[in-house]
Amino acid sequence: MKDFDWIEIAKAFTILFAVIDIIGNVPIIIKLKEKAGEIHSLKASIVAFILMLVFLFAGEFLLQLLGVNIKAFAVAGSLILFALAAEMIFGVELFKDDQTNYKIVSIVPLAFPLIAGAGTMTTLISLRVEFAAINIAVAVFLNMILVYATLRLTSRIEKLLGEGGIAILQKVFGIILLAIAVKLFADNAKELFAFAPVNQ
Repeated sequence: MKDFDWIEIAKAFTILFAVIDIIGNVPIIIKLKEKAGEIHSLKASIVAFILMLVFLFAGEFLLQLLGVNIKAFAVAGSLILFALAAEMIFGVELFKDDQTNYKIVSIVPLAFPLIAGAGTMTTLISLRVEFAAINIAVAVFLNMILVYATLRLTSRIEKLLGEGGIAILQKVFGIILLAIAVKLFADNAKELFAFAPVNQ
């Protein structure tokens, strides 16, 4: 068993930070806040942290238990991200606005799939091959501290940017999110929907 290693933690932290991309998700968070009226930063961070830890230690087993292929999981996450991107870019309303959604917006879609999404979950499984679980867990915890801080500062960022700046960022990051969703879909759908070649 590998020992506690700060170098491994730093490497895992960097990879997860890039995948979670909480800074790039600020416009999406602002959009969700507009719809929900309030976002519970601590709740979202804790739920995302728990989901990531559960998937880190039991992800493959849980998916196998439920009969869900990791590729199917990733494709499902990509479709949700695609819907969010469409809202940001085209101004369409895909997520129904009701009180139930307002109450759970900090969990869905913020904690999952924006923070602890299919890309993050897949990354966690991949990291297990290279790094010790304890080091990955610490890296996850450090990332969640940054996530919590960013969520707490969203209102200040919103005031700093103004309506015009937010509108521009929403379009730009909507396109980026769309590209991420398409890539995630393309990377996993090919194998998921692969058919055996027909014998001639």
